[in-house]
Amino acid sequence: MIGDVSVHGRRIVVKTKARGDFLLRVAHATADVPEAELGGPRVLRVLLNRLADNLLPTDDPLVHARLRGLLAMRELLNANGGALSADDVRTMLGISRQAVDKRRRAGRLLAVELPRRGLFYPAWQFTPAGSTLSGMTEILAALRKHQVDGWAQLRFFLSLNDRLGGRRPIDVIGEGDVDAVLEAVGAFDEHGAA
Repeated sequence: MIGDVSVHGRRIVVKTKARGDFLLRVAHATADVPEAELGGPRVLRVLLNRLADNLLPTDDPLVHARLRGLLAMRELLNANGGALSADDVRTMLGISRQAVDKRRRAGRLLAVELPRRGLFYPAWQFTPAGSTLSGMTEILAALRKHQVDGWAQLRFFLSLNDRLGGRRPIDVIGEGDVDAVLEAVGAFDEHGAA
């Protein structure tokens, strides 16, 4: 890839056939950089959109779609406190890395996988005292019955939900109404995302 990219002053020149791959590498490379280091959430979107406009061949709509997907993934992952690595979770919970993975595989922790980056755990699922939110295990188990992946689970928790009066499930859990969230999960099959 280096041979396809050159720098001329403040300009980056990328050979045409490598442009899509270059943009996706930039997007992947910045996927887990804290928003504060990038100058805020809008800065990355502007940067990647400018790169897309200037670097991508116009006849490659899939690269644009993948870019939109990566940006959406990043927004989900950075919402409500960002994401933690397995080592961060291990330290917070005071357990081994293997125990963290065992809890994830058992459906007791929510984790999502970033391409080429590995697993990340949304920070909002943990309390300041270093445990998981009340009801998370039951809600994750209910979501798993619908065979949705980690990204769909994350979207469920962070999206406004009509069955919860237009509130997000994580907000309702924070208010202590786990049963209402479980009912919203029960409606998952009706509309795909309740």
